[in-house]
This record gives sequence, structure tokens and C-alpha cells, in this order.
Amino acid sequence: MRGAGRTVAVLVTATALAAAAGPAQAGHRGGRLDQPADGFASPRTVLKTGTPQSAGLDPAPLERAWEAVTGFERAPDGGHPLYPGAVLTYGHEGRVVLTRASGHARLHADGAGTLLPEGERIATRTDTIYDLASISKLFTSVVVLQQVERGRVDLDAPVARYVPEFAANGKAGITIRQLLTHTSGFPAFLPFWSSYPDPASRRQAALTAKTVNVPGSTYLYSDLNLITLGEVVHRVSGRPLDRLVAEDVTGPLGMHDTGYNPDPALRARIAATEFQSAPDRGLVWGEVHDENAWAFGGVAGHAGVFSTSRDLSVLAQTMINGGTYRGERILSKASVQQMITNENTEFPGDDHGLGFELDQRWYMGGLASPRTAGHTGYTGTSLVIDFSSRSFVILLTNRVHPSRSWGSVNPARVAAAQGLAEALALKSRQGRDAWFSGTADARTATLTLPVPASGPAELRFDQLVDTESTDLLSLEVSTDEGVSWAPLPYRLDDQVVEGGHAVSGRRTWDRARAALPAGPSLVRWTCTQDANLSGRGIYLDGIRVTQGRRTLLDAERHPGLLTAENWTRARR
Repeated sequence: MRGAGRTVAVLVTATALAAAAGPAQAGHRGGRLDQPADGFASPRTVLKTGTPQSAGLDPAPLERAWEAVTGFERAPDGGHPLYPGAVLTYGHEGRVVLTRASGHARLHADGAGTLLPEGERIATRTDTIYDLASISKLFTSVVVLQQVERGRVDLDAPVARYVPEFAANGKAGITIRQLLTHTSGFPAFLPFWSSYPDPASRRQAALTAKTVNVPGSTYLYSDLNLITLGEVVHRVSGRPLDRLVAEDVTGPLGMHDTGYNPDPALRARIAATEFQSAPDRGLVWGEVHDENAWAFGGVAGHAGVFSTSRDLSVLAQTMINGGTYRGERILSKASVQQMITNENTEFPGDDHGLGFELDQRWYMGGLASPRTAGHTGYTGTSLVIDFSSRSFVILLTNRVHPSRSWGSVNPARVAAAQGLAEALALKSRQGRDAWFSGTADARTATLTLPVPASGPAELRFDQLVDTESTDLLSLEVSTDEGVSWAPLPYRLDDQVVEGGHAVSGRRTWDRARAALPAGPSLVRWTCTQDANLSGRGIYLDGIRVTQGRRTLLDAERHPGLLTAENWTRARR
């Protein structure tokens, strides 16, 4: 963290006080970051293609994001590329404004990365089918909520009510809700594929596994939670998980390229994954990459679903619509709301609804907010749905081809999401532009205003803050021409900000007021950004110094009064 040792008056975080954030503004307009939408889109919204401009978006950040995504296909000096190919899709306000494919779905001849001959390589297409890995958990979660709606499952009932053998090893009290929110106490992973001889014994081992934490005491993301839920829905419905997903989710939504164990005839359209030696599977291509899901026969609650960018776009829009698409309702609005409402308030930073991860800046970038939901997959996939702007970002890669050890795909995930965040317009509160801190990493920006000699006065300004918790904003005052600085407390509506956290991630402007000391002084805003994950940035506008009804300084009319270092004037 930069700025250690400095007096910091205000710390601004994207996730702090999310529970205190007020409701989104009703006056939502397409393409506007600063006018977040309430609720869901019209259930009649059906995806159509369009340009970024037609949806009110700036195309330039989308193009920069695409350049970044494709750039990760090239190996840095002495290193490996992050993935051989990718598909990126952006949707906003019912329009798919960009879908592009790059690189290769199959490129390597072995686990060391030897390239195939040109004639044997397979180029990525926009309809390439990808192994979604843990995004499969969302399909299981949807099916669970469907069973809840049908009265077959109670979220707060013990799992053992539906799967009696689950009570083994002291698990009688673990609930369905705890499985969905990863607070059951299960370990993150167990190697069922290598420890048991057949699918039946592996499934039994998963159901009777021991916990490593007291249920409800800890958030620990675990495949075992969703493996168990896959068995719960099978028991209560009498249909296996793959049939439930096909008949109750993908079938009604027309997601024809989505499902488990894809037809071998589709192999040429499927992105290859890893060359595995343990287990000795060779090139995994057209079969699920996850070893446990493979050992369960390709169908499991935690992994196994294959899909395309087009099909995932339909799923994302269905969620944005509140559970319906083209007249087919797969979930009630109340159930979708449960999926995207934070259940893990006791575990800050691990926000999770009944299925979706929430407000995770490490892959959602500048789109992260309490109303942004998503999931990632180990094979190199990610889905981000921003309900406040009615947008989605889908990034599909086969980053484990040829080896899982070649690096993390998170930089590409962040770049993809950041592109859409920056494409959304953000209008100044007053006038045509506002002071903008920028989104560059590892830098400090200062904005300084001299206040002439006078009696006690008041500083007024508007601010919109969207940063991660370690990107700091301070407001300070100096009465000795900048030799020393002291925190300057200020009020945001009914919240006093003094060495604490200001609400961030709401995407709305706040009016700020601060009492200034008598006599000449300097006022300084300092934004200190760490080495990564900058969010959408900080905006300041309408900066004035008043004394009663008298305006002493108006930096809105005279921006030259301010001395800016790394702050710029922005109109979007």
C-alpha cells in the first residue's frame, strides 16, 4: 500500500459500507454509470445485435480491452502466453455490442507447448464451445432455486433431510443455504478421482466427507458444496442433474450448445484443454477437464457444463430480466434476487448470494459493485453480470491448454470487465466536465486549492468514488503554505468522513461540505492508487468555497485556481 506514514483523512473503498448504500436511482439511462438501475429489466427484453454507440457506450475502451485480451495470447520474453485463444462478448441494455474471437481452440501437440502443424490447428470462432469449469455451479444453483420454488427444498432445512447419509461425521445440522454460500465447513477440494474406484463410491465419499471448519463459522469456497447439491436435486426431483439442467434451464432458454458430455461429433468446435498425466488422459478435448467431474461420469454439481458465448449471453440476459427470456420463466424475480443478494455479510470481501459471487473486483474490475454478480472457471472462463447498468461481460479462454501451470488469466478478466466499465458514460454533476483521478495503477494524484485569508468558510464539492479498498482518497488542509498537512473532516449528506471509509461502489454523486479554518489555507485532495485494480476512479466536481451566501472561490467557473498533478478534466 502506498502512502504509509502519511496522514490520511478519508479512505475510500469499493465494498465498504455496501449495506449502508442507498437504493439505486430510478432515473436510469442507457450507457450511464452514474444512474444505476433498480430492479430488473423488462421481462420482454430479447437480445439483439447493435453497435456500442447505439447502446450509449464509448467504443474506444471496448477496443482497448479487446487489444489487451488478444495481447495475452502472445508470450512475454522468457514466459508463456496466458491462453491460446479467447472469445469476448459485451452486452448492454439488451444489445450484444461486441463479440469477437481470436487465437486457437487447439494449438499444442503436447504438454510442453510444442505447436501443431498449421494444418492441424483449429482457430477460435465466436461459436467455439468451452468447458466452463466452475461456472457450472451457477447452473446447479439455478436448479436448486427451482426446487425451492416447487416446494421440494427448504433453504434452511438440513441437507440430511434430503440425503440422509450426509449426516455422517457430525454434519446433521448443515443447511442447504450453507452449501450455496460456501459456509458449510467443507474443505476446498478432495481428490475423489484418485481415492475411490468408481462413480458411486466417489459420490458416497463426497456426501460423507468430514468438515474442516465449524459450519457457519467460515467462508471457504468448496467444490463439495455443489457436488452435494447436485445429489440433493437428483433425490428430490427423481431426475439427474444433467436432465434437470437440460429440461428446466437450457431447453426453455434455447441454449442449444450448452450441457454436459458434449456429443463427440462437436469436437471440432470444442476448445481443447490440458494434456493430463495424472490421471493419464492425454489431451483432454471434448471431455470435462476437472478430474473429479470426469470421475463422476462428466456430470457433477461443481463442474462439467460446456457452453458458448452466445448461450451464456442468453443466461445473463435472463438474470437481468429477473428470470425470464422470450416468454420462458426459469426463476421468479424473488429467486433471482436471492441469488444476487449478499448472504455473507459476516465475511467481508467474500460476498456471495445463493449461487453468484458478488462485488469481486479481482475479476470484475471497474464493474464491481454490490449489485454485480458473476463466477469464474478454472479453465479460464468468466461471467460478469452488472445489474445496475444491465450489462454483462463474457470471457471464454482455454488457459489450461496445454498446461494449467502457464499462469493466471485474471489480468485478462480484469481488462475485459474494465473495458465495459470505462465505456459506460459518467456525466459531470455541474458543467461539462469534472476532475478525474484516472485509473492508472501505482501512482499518486493531487489536486490543490488555495483559499485566501477570510473568516471561517465552507468548502463544497461533489464526489463520485469507485475504487478498491486500498486505493486511498484523502482530504487535507494546510495553514502554513503546505509545510504540514492535517486531515480535513467533511460531511457526505448525513455521513461524517474523518479517517474512516466513504461509501463507494454506489455509482452516484454525493454532495460534500467541510468547515475551513479562518485565515489563508491550502486544501488538497490526494488519490493514492496501489499496484493493481483501480476500479472506475474518483471524480470531483462543483468545487466552491462559500461564506454564508457569498461565494469566495468558484473552481467550477475558474478551474485554473486548482493545481493538478495526475488529475485531468474529463467529460465522460
